Order: sequence, then structure tokens, then C-alpha cells
Amino acid sequence: MDIARYSIDKPVNVWLMVVILLLGGMLAMSKIGRLEDPAFTIKQVKVYTAYPGASAEKVEREVTERLEIAIQQMPQLKEVTSVSSPGRSEITVEVKSTYNSSLLPQVWDELRKRLRDIQSSLPVGARAPVVFDDFGDVYGLYYALSAPDFDTRELREFARIIRRDLLTTSGVAKVNVTGVQKEQIVAYINPYQLAGLGISFPDLAKLFEDNLRPFNGGRVKVDEKNVRLIVERAPDRLEEISNLSVVIPGTNRSLRVADVATLKLEPADIQPVLVRYNGEEALTLSVSALTDVNIVDVGKRVNAKVDALLKQLPVGITLTPIYDQASVVDESVTGFINNLIMSVAVVTLTLCLFMGWRSGVVVGSVLLVTVLGTILVMWLMGIQLQRISLGAMVIAMGMLVDNAIVVAEGMMLRMATGATAKEAASFIVKRTQWPLLGATVIGIAAFSGIGLSNDATGEFLYSLFAVVLVSLMISWVLAVTLVPVLGAHFYRKGFSQSSNTKPSAMQRWFKGTLLGALKLRWVTIGALVLITVAAYGSFGMVKQGFFPPSNAPLFFVHYWGPQDRDIRTTENIAKAAEQRMLALDNVTAVTTFVGQGADRFTLTYSPKSANENYAFFIVRADELSDIPAIQAKLDNQLNDLDLDANFYMERMQFGPGSGAKLEARFSGPDTEVLRQLAEEAKAKLYADGNIIDIRHNWREKGFAINTQFDNYNAGIAGVSHSDFSQTVQYASNGVQLGTVQDGDYAYSIIAKMGNAENDELQSIRESQVWSSQQRQYVPFTQVSHGLELMTEEMRIHRKDRLRTITVEAEPGENETAAKALARVRPQLEAIPLPPGYHLEWGGEFESSSEAQQALGAGLPAGFLVMFIISVLLFGRARQPLIIWLVVPMAIVGVVTGLLSTDMPFGFMSLLGFLSLFGMLIKNAIVLIEEIDLQIEEGLAIHNAIVEATLSRVRPVALAAVTTILGMAPLLFDAFFADMAVTIMGGLAFATVLTLVAVPVLYSLLFKVSYRNSQA
Repeated sequence: MDIARYSIDKPVNVWLMVVILLLGGMLAMSKIGRLEDPAFTIKQVKVYTAYPGASAEKVEREVTERLEIAIQQMPQLKEVTSVSSPGRSEITVEVKSTYNSSLLPQVWDELRKRLRDIQSSLPVGARAPVVFDDFGDVYGLYYALSAPDFDTRELREFARIIRRDLLTTSGVAKVNVTGVQKEQIVAYINPYQLAGLGISFPDLAKLFEDNLRPFNGGRVKVDEKNVRLIVERAPDRLEEISNLSVVIPGTNRSLRVADVATLKLEPADIQPVLVRYNGEEALTLSVSALTDVNIVDVGKRVNAKVDALLKQLPVGITLTPIYDQASVVDESVTGFINNLIMSVAVVTLTLCLFMGWRSGVVVGSVLLVTVLGTILVMWLMGIQLQRISLGAMVIAMGMLVDNAIVVAEGMMLRMATGATAKEAASFIVKRTQWPLLGATVIGIAAFSGIGLSNDATGEFLYSLFAVVLVSLMISWVLAVTLVPVLGAHFYRKGFSQSSNTKPSAMQRWFKGTLLGALKLRWVTIGALVLITVAAYGSFGMVKQGFFPPSNAPLFFVHYWGPQDRDIRTTENIAKAAEQRMLALDNVTAVTTFVGQGADRFTLTYSPKSANENYAFFIVRADELSDIPAIQAKLDNQLNDLDLDANFYMERMQFGPGSGAKLEARFSGPDTEVLRQLAEEAKAKLYADGNIIDIRHNWREKGFAINTQFDNYNAGIAGVSHSDFSQTVQYASNGVQLGTVQDGDYAYSIIAKMGNAENDELQSIRESQVWSSQQRQYVPFTQVSHGLELMTEEMRIHRKDRLRTITVEAEPGENETAAKALARVRPQLEAIPLPPGYHLEWGGEFESSSEAQQALGAGLPAGFLVMFIISVLLFGRARQPLIIWLVVPMAIVGVVTGLLSTDMPFGFMSLLGFLSLFGMLIKNAIVLIEEIDLQIEEGLAIHNAIVEATLSRVRPVALAAVTTILGMAPLLFDAFFADMAVTIMGGLAFATVLTLVAVPVLYSLLFKVSYRNSQA
């Protein structure tokens, strides 16, 4: 079919397509979802199981091991890791990357079923496992609520009101409140008075249970109506509890609770998590949006609702954004759209400068329609505007204009020789449509490794492949339809600067250079091979990386105290650290979390689980450039706050992956051997001198006091383990007697020793233990062998059911993780491992390897497609061989660009390198096709090689220049900078390869000698 002639004869059809793409693109621009980063599914859940009173080893042996056996039978499982700590098992279940988000609910349901089946075999006292499958939810609108003039209960009530109203906001999925201080009703009881009366803790617990639960008063019929009877309760809960009566055993007398206990409403001694914002007590409200919504619009609605709520609430309440994804996305997308507009303008101006304003308008118009059409298809496909998809449009810019340039220039030159628009368009489109289509498909296939990658990184970057696919196919369609129509309007018969047969100085210079290279083809090929080998040899000098740090002006500070540290001590140290951070210049805000990490406020942040010895700080700087100086000052100021602890800093990262960049995992059966191996590894890392923040994830052993229950004497006295445990709790942090509900908040009722001495251990020794069988109290010393101080493991980590200790560290300043690992890896691998123990590497090495492995799994198919197309296009062997001989040489420009800019070769650089293959192959195909066509038209092969190459100089050079200029805005984006350098440097040299190496190899393989040529 003569597509060009059809388009010119029936332009209405083409204009209809253009109008649809333009109007649809503008409509899609206002409707399409906007996100900061593309969504990828975190294929993990947490399984929590409480086993109160058990040691870490007991939890591991009796709970974690049994649950892991059941979980390991799941065919979907990729990896299971666990942490066993005193009283609690935490298991992380990760499924294979082949399971997408739509299948995960079924997988988690199967997990719950397996856990229910195994629940009956868990030991007595172990609670039911709880599956937390919201682990991957992202709360992109993250606020700190503070009210310094109000107490804890009022702050909690303000949070409840705000949360209730935010949940009614359109587009909001969830609202979490974190940091609510837990309160409890404490009954201070004189132990001697309680013992004298013979009242036991079970008696008090039964009293509260019988009086504080809801009661049904029944119903009566009154005048044909059903009237409910209410058993009214006292409005004051403390008064209600105080007035409860307890009968003294063996008598007919009763006492009020107030007669034997002093009741107080107090904050709980051990808070689950404490939150502070800029030095003040605070709560956090984290808001997650529904999927496939415009987060910018949701953010505007949420902020409007917040402003309205604050006007209704008392003065003195502030709700400050810790991280506002809506504004970040708005700024990011606006910046990218500006970059896109700038790129289109630069490309158009470049074309106008080198091809004339008519060609500039033709190609620029096609580029604009292609961009808007791509946005329309993205909207229809459910692909949002985010960092990756917008970057893909800029990356594809050079390839988008290449198709249009080839057709536009061919049509213009043909008309300059006297052909009509219809004849010129028909000739050039027929001549180039299939080579351009094949080259376009090859350019798409270069990104197929991303589209076929099934891991988290591939999912994260999928939109890059999809946008390149859509935009390039649209560009080809418009090149063979719209360019002829526009050319018929803009180009004039016989009008072109190219009609001047006298070649320009640049053309004469290039022709002389080309002929020189053809005459000395063995020298040319030898030089190309030499510099290619040198480039591969120099590749080891290029810094290696994975994903770069984020460009948000935020960084994190982690504090890890000794593993047995009390959360109240951690809070005091966190307050001191917070003040030092706030005192520094250029620090805007500090958000502090004591006891656990923050909610997942961005997709690439992985929150830390609950730990009393852990504190987490989100530090916001005035500018991104201020962060290194702030970190350097904090490095000197924080460590002396706690000499037994570790402070280490972390930058927000782009892309999947979180945690330490350097990780060495030792696995084996014995905890002491594992600790010894970890200490040896730490010593070698310390000896390196450049590695920083060295630690391991088992932390220190903790102290414990064994109360040594005397089974024999306890049996004689009729004291059970439960009786003994209640007494120990009563004399220490209190024993829970019940709960009382107040709205949506439950207060625990805790009994504590009323006249406890300052020495809590002495209070335990002097306490009285209730004998449930004899219904009397006996001295603690009668049923205990005494108190014994001991050490125990506090955190036992396992990976795939093997005990595993992970040594973690960070590379030094201005050093990549790959470089640091290459230096220390031989030393750690030289550590002798006993039989049954092994070492494996994690951190950035593992994440990068998995991502590249997943990408590599898709590459063979992509390269096979590229190879098959190149063969089918020519139907011969030598032409594809020329193309594939040239491809490896592209590394010269890549290495040169990265070394000259000191950029690392990261995952994005790898993608840029692959896309470079597509660009190079595409240009080579069109050139070789042109040579073959000129030979078929009767031109001598000597002249065809030279003339075809000269005819491709301007389109190839213009495509390269426009691509390089289109990449320029990405140099200032941290995420795409190394990819931009890779493509810019590689494409600059690839242009030389196309215009010099391809004709030289063609002459060599077809045995065309220019040694005696006089051309």
C-alpha cells in the first residue's frame, strides 16, 4: 500500500487522527494520575506472634520454627526471614516476583489458612499469629500533629477528630495515627493489707470483669412498644471502679476498691512508640490515597480539609507536613513537563537551524503530536505521570524525531530536484517505511529487558519500557502519514538550500575523511578495535552503583542503643540528639520516633520494627546541598551522647531497596560461633579505615534476672506458675487486672505495689505470693531459689530457617558500595568458616545482582528479536553482521562520558546503555538499507557506499544532536543523570561509528577496495 500517497489524497483521515491525539492528549494531561514514583508491589507480609514471658531462644524453638515450617510449604514462597525476641516472633514472608498485586490477596489468604492450621500446635500461652499484609502501604501525606498547650488526652481527641474527617475525603484510602501515648488506670495496693484481708489478684480481676463489661437489661412491652431496659453506668470511670465492692473471703463483710487501693490515671510506663516534632510531643497522621488517583488532587483536598478543621479546633494546634508527596509530585511533574517543553523547543530550534524553518516546523509538529498522543495512550493504559514515565519521554526524544527527520529530509530533497509533493512523499516512504519500522522495533526491543523483568526493579521501571514502546510506534505512524501531509503544505517544488549542487565545506571535509578511512580501512578498523579494547579495559575505573540518593532535602539518622536498653532511656538520649540537630544551621525540621521507625511515607523507605533501643530521626534541610555539611557536623556531635550506642546516617534513595549498602550474612546453627564470625568480620571492616557505621543486626546480649521458681516448695505451698508470675509482675511493672472502655480507647487496669521500695529487686524478694490452692499468701523466698543475674540473646535472626547474623556497614564518603565491597570482600571471604556455616553477600550487591539478573533474563529474548529483525530486513548475512560488529564499540563513548563526569555506572546507566544499542542499530540499518537501494538502482558499489553515507550524514547527525540536547535537562536530575551521560556520550561516538565504521566494514565484507580510487 502507498501510505504516503493515501495520506495526501485523503488528508481528512490524517487530520482526524491528529485532532484525536492532540485533544485527547490535552484531556489526558488534566485527568492522568500523578505520582512521585511508579508503584511497585512490595511482595512481603509480616507475621507477628506474641508468646509472653518466653525467652528469645524459647520463642525461636517453640513458635518461630513451627510457623516457618508451615510457611515454607507454600509454593509461592521466595524467602522467609524471622526475628525472635523475648515474648515475640516476627516473621517476614516474601513471595516470588512472578506474583503480581492481583494475585497477592489469594496468596495471603493461603498463608492465613496455613497459620490457622498450625495454631493448635503452638505452645500454651502463645497467642494467635497476626498477619500484617498492609506492610507495603504508602502514606504519602505525612503530618505531625502537635499541641503544646494541651494534655495527652486532648491531643489524642484532636487526632481522632481529624482522622475521622480525613477518612471522608475523596481519594483517601487510610489514615493512621501513630504516637498516641498509652494511658492506664493504676491501682496502688498495699501488699500487706491485701495479704491480711486474704484478697487475691484473681478475685480483683473477676470483680472488674463482672462489673465493667456491657450489660443487657432486657426489654419490656409498654403500650404496644418495645422498650429497651438500660443498666446505667457511672459517667466517671475512676469513681465507678473506686466504688466497686469486694467481699472479704470467709466473712460477710465487703470493702470498696478505694479502701484497699489508690486509683490514678497515668501514662503507661512503657510506651509502644513516642513521637516528637521539633522538640515537642507530637502525633503523626499518615494518609494513603486510593490507587490510580491523582495524588496532587488528593493532597489539595486533604490540605483544604485540614485547614477547615484547624479553624474549628482550639487555637494552638498545628498540623505540619513531614512529607507532602502531593507537593513533591506537583513540583516534580511540573519540572519534568517544563523540561519536556524545553526539549521539544530545543529539538525544533535545532532542526530549524540545520534543516531550515520548514523542516523544523514539520518535524517539531510531529514531535508535539507524538508527545500528546503518548500521554493519551498512557492515560488509557493506566500509566501515571511519574519520574520514570516522564523520563522515558525525554529519553525517547531523539528516537522520536529520527523517523520524521528521515522522511522529511528525503521528501524535501526529492522535491528540490523537481518532484511533486505526492511523488516525493510516495518515493521516500516506500523506500524507508520498512527499514524505519524494523529499526523502530529494534529500538523498542532494546528496552524489552525491562518489560520482561519480573522483579521489583522491573516492576518499578516498567513504565519506561511501555512509554518508549508507545511513543516510538506513534512516531513511526506519524512519520509515514503526517509528515507527507505537512510536507505537501510546507515544502515547495525546487525550494531547498540543498538544491545547490555545490557541496558545503563541512560536506567536503566529511567526504575526504570518509574516503581516507575507506582507503586505510585496516588502519581504521585496527584503531576502532584498539580504542574499544581500551574502553573495556578502562571500564573497571568507572564507579559502580545501583540507584542514586533522592533529591529531596531529607536524610535519616538511626540510633541503636544496647539491645536491653529501656525505652525511657532511649527517649532521653533522643531528646538530647534532637536538640543538637535543631541547633544546627540550615536544619528546617526534625521528626523523632522512639521505639520504632516512621510509617512508610515513600515507597522506597522500609520502616523498622518495634525496638525499645531504637530511635529514628527525619531531618529536613533547607536545601539539598546543605545535607553533606549537616551530616559532617552531626557525625562529630552525636556519638558522645551515648558511648555504648551507634548513630548512623542514611540518605533517601531512589528506586527499590533499603537498609545497609554493605551486608555480609553468616549462617549456621550456633549463636556463639555466629557472634564470633561477626566480630571477626567487624574487625576487618574497622581495619579498612574507610568503611563506616559498622554493626551487626543481633546487637548485644541483654541482661535478665531469673526469679528461679522452686517447683518443689511451690507444690507444697499450692502456688502455681500463674500465681508466682502475677506476684513478680505486681512487684515490678504491675499486673493487669482488666480493661475499661472509654469510647474508642481502652484503658488497662494495672495493680502495682503501693509501698514499693526504691530498690525494685528488694520489693520482689519481700513480696507475698498468693496460693490459689490454699487461698493464702506465702513469702516469695519460700517458693524461689533467689534472684540470679544472667545474659540472654535478645534478637535471633533467621533466614530460610537458618540462624543468620548480618554484619552491616556503609561505604565511606565519596565512595560507592561496589568499590568498597571489591576492596573488603576478599578479606571477609578469607575468614575460616566451620563446617555447617556459610557466608553470603547482601545489601546493594544483592539488590543490584537480583535486578541485573532479572533484567538479564529478559535480554536474550530482546536481543533475539533485534537480531531476527535485522536479518529479515536484509534477507542476507553480511549486512546484519556489519551491524552487530559495530554494537560492542558503543562502549567507548559510554566509558568516556562516565569517566569525564565522574558518574557511576548504575542500574539506570545500564538501561541507557541498552537503549544506546537500539539507537545505534537503528541508524546502521537505515544507512545499510540506503547503500543497498542505491546499488539496486544501478549506482556502482564504490560510489553507493560514499553517496549513501553522505545522504545520511545530516539525518544521523541531527538525530544525535537532538537526542543529546534533549538529554541535557536530565543532567540536573539525580535519578537520570548517569543515564543521560551514558546516552549522550555513547550516542556521540555511535554517530561516528554509523558514519565511519559501518561504511568501512561494508567495504571490507563486500571486498570493495578504495586504495586506487580517485574519488
